[in-house]
Amino acid sequence: MNQPAHHWIRKLEESRKPAYLTIPDLIEEDLASGRLRPRDRLPGLRDLADLLKLNYTTVARAYAEARKRGLLDARAGSGTFVRGRTQTLPLAGGSSVEMSMNMPPEPPALAARLRASAASLMERADPFQLLRYQDFGGTAADRAAGREWLRARIPDCDADTVLVCPGIHGALVALVSQLARPGEMICLDSLAYPGIKAIASQLGVRLQALARDDEGPLPHAFEALCKTEKPGGFYCNPTLQNPSTLTLTRQRREALADVALRYNVPIIEDEPYGMLPFDAPATLAELAPELTYHVTGLSKTLGAGLRVAYLKAPTPRQTQRIAGALRATTVMPSPFTVLLATQWINDGTAADVLDAIRDEAAARQAIASAELRGLAFDADPQGFHLWLPVPSMCDWSAPELALQLRNQGIGAVAGAAFSTDGNPPNALRLCLGGPQDREDCREALRRVADMMADPHHLHMPML
Repeated sequence: MNQPAHHWIRKLEESRKPAYLTIPDLIEEDLASGRLRPRDRLPGLRDLADLLKLNYTTVARAYAEARKRGLLDARAGSGTFVRGRTQTLPLAGGSSVEMSMNMPPEPPALAARLRASAASLMERADPFQLLRYQDFGGTAADRAAGREWLRARIPDCDADTVLVCPGIHGALVALVSQLARPGEMICLDSLAYPGIKAIASQLGVRLQALARDDEGPLPHAFEALCKTEKPGGFYCNPTLQNPSTLTLTRQRREALADVALRYNVPIIEDEPYGMLPFDAPATLAELAPELTYHVTGLSKTLGAGLRVAYLKAPTPRQTQRIAGALRATTVMPSPFTVLLATQWINDGTAADVLDAIRDEAAARQAIASAELRGLAFDADPQGFHLWLPVPSMCDWSAPELALQLRNQGIGAVAGAAFSTDGNPPNALRLCLGGPQDREDCREALRRVADMMADPHHLHMPML
């Protein structure tokens, strides 16, 4: 570490950033240049503080920030090691298997039906109407279709509290912008959809992770936070959570809703996978209807390119406020895709595709159980992703494993992408919908299992 230390001293003197933010930048730069490599051991806090002529607290904050970025791994009794980022490399042409994007599998038997219904719809539609500005939040017909789709999860759903949005992500941007000003805070699980992290960062909103157990965020941690600092909202992904696959029990949902109601904290219920399980518990929108903004969509139940979402607000007045935010941030969803969504909901195509996706997801989960036998992982039979902890006896990190898988043409995402508390789990999210067919899925999972079983695969040259 002597040479990097001298290099760091000069950089720290030149930097206008606080030292605790500059040091993680330097670790990242040295990883990119090759001065540091994954698994390199860094000096202890006091040693580095002495080397850099900084106080102990500053270096401790710097290491904590570097861990938050997924750059370091602290091992009790062993020290602090460079973890490195999972590099974004193009997948190998011709043999790539995309398992990093959580998209639904595509049942081939329905392709002809989708093509025929889309062609028929476009033949009847007024092309100029589709090229014009639409009603903000959706036309009456589109909202009515959204209400029918939502009623599977929220039976008491009125069209005047429903908005049509250009995808769930766009709906979340509007919600966060309305519920929290820059510098204010949204609380959430310590594992969360990476998009909410990006949205909060862009809007200058702080995220506060809640402690969790095997059943999800802890209600008493939520209440303790509400007593000391009122959150602008509570973000929750309660069904087939991304990435852990956890579905909160009704009891846990009731406990979280009770805290929100007692402290008047708005709830953002992000439920893109809510339609997949047959027995998902009651939504937070049912348990706390006066506080909950429920968001679902079609990209996770029909196809990732169908960027149509439905937002159920607590009241008509709040619906109009969110419509204004949507108008400012995204203007409107594409009329072409909304037309398809409305037609497919009304004629039953959407329900049939959802059934076929459930069946295909179940088949791929069965393949995962067979190919990853002997490895502990979390999954749901109707879900199309799984959460795979790296076994404790292995001495490599999830980012290293993800990088090596990508070099072999398999996309995967390391746990650091989902961490909101600066302590990312050593785990991978693998998505089963990306492979083109079941055999591609089987082969990719077999290669993952082989690599987990043989650590030497990590450092073998890729021929």
